[in-house]
Amino acid sequence: MTLTAHIRATLALGLPLAAAQLAQLAVNTTDTVMIGWLGARELAASVLATQAWFMAFMLGSGFLIAVIPIAAQAEGRGDARGARRAVRMGLWFALAYSTLAMPALWHADRLLVALGQDPGISALAGDYMRILQWSLYPALLTMGIRSFLTARGFGNTILLATLAGVVLNAFLGYALIFGVWGAPALGLAGAASAAVASAVLIAAILAFAAMVLPGLAEHAIFERFWRADWPALGELLRLGWPISATIIAEVGLFAAASILIGWTGTEQLAAHGIALQLSSIAFMIPLGLSQAATVRVGQAAGRGDATGVHGAALGALAVALGLAFVSVTLFLTIPGPLVGLFLDEALPDAAAVAGHAVGLLAIAAGFQFFDSLQVTSVALLRGVHDTRTPMAIAVFSYWGIGLPAAWLAGFPLGLGAPGVWMGLASGLAFASALLTWRFFHFSGARGQKKNHSDS
Repeated sequence: MTLTAHIRATLALGLPLAAAQLAQLAVNTTDTVMIGWLGARELAASVLATQAWFMAFMLGSGFLIAVIPIAAQAEGRGDARGARRAVRMGLWFALAYSTLAMPALWHADRLLVALGQDPGISALAGDYMRILQWSLYPALLTMGIRSFLTARGFGNTILLATLAGVVLNAFLGYALIFGVWGAPALGLAGAASAAVASAVLIAAILAFAAMVLPGLAEHAIFERFWRADWPALGELLRLGWPISATIIAEVGLFAAASILIGWTGTEQLAAHGIALQLSSIAFMIPLGLSQAATVRVGQAAGRGDATGVHGAALGALAVALGLAFVSVTLFLTIPGPLVGLFLDEALPDAAAVAGHAVGLLAIAAGFQFFDSLQVTSVALLRGVHDTRTPMAIAVFSYWGIGLPAAWLAGFPLGLGAPGVWMGLASGLAFASALLTWRFFHFSGARGQKKNHSDS
């Protein structure tokens, strides 16, 4: 295949997945917009709670993301049983992990106070979390089923299910936050309740699709669900824990940034939440396409096709860089209208929050290329089952470089929230360079080894 053909194949598989990622983020974006209409305090509280929930979710989801390369390589070998075993044990893990995470999420407000956050904002965040936390069960079950559907190329099914969840969350959230259409006005509690209902709906649709759609039903992923498969669980845990650690290294960096910016004031934290939401929207597209890269590289690796691995990687990286250029252009040319979507201009603190957020978006534009490269490169490495070295690279880049730089620029150098974001950019830059080098070094060495053995 030519590079152009690889790009087309990546887009064909990845665009529905990218759209599904955007749709999933739209649930949180919708909540952020509507909560922003309540005021800066409510928005700041939701930022802290959502970051804490997201940390718990991403820690568990790394193990479920491991289903994608396992199932993709199994598909490449023609091993349907291996794919089914991985999915079943992934769903077991989702249920067990969610149960263990519940007590910590219930007491999130105490943790926030211990981390130096405003007690009043922390109390609001705690009330929000005690409802939102129940969405962890369906969200992680969705990740397990979704990973299976991704490996099988059913991106459109994932997209449709996620869109249904977006619609439910928007209508139910608006009704319960503001008390319209006969619903009670619950404020933050209404937003959390709608998010839980949306997560349940998405999980239910995907589970039904996996049982009835041709190309999925014959895998019977729920058949004898109670039966343990310890070797499959062991492989999932072996491959998944470094993926989780890699994800947490990055997500934790942004969560730590929220804590640091929380020390600077409520307006800055609200602005951080808006800029982070917009950056997350931009990130969802390369993230969705990176899952397609994992599948394509994994299937080629399962076939023993080193040339296919290399071509799929080049196609994915070309797409990632092109998408980053679009994000940079938008952030630099129309930051004001983008920020304005999240604020009610009639509120007294809206202008100050908007000013801070526009400045942060300019910095976010600077690291879009780095963010796209690192998420694509780490996905390529997962496709060839290389997860431990990427984990070490992520921990070093984000916590050895990014977080110290964020603290140094934000406080000793006195740059505040913009300085914190500059530190984030430095961590992403290191990660993107090292991960991209690692993939081509690792896959090239494996290809040479295979060619030598074949000769």
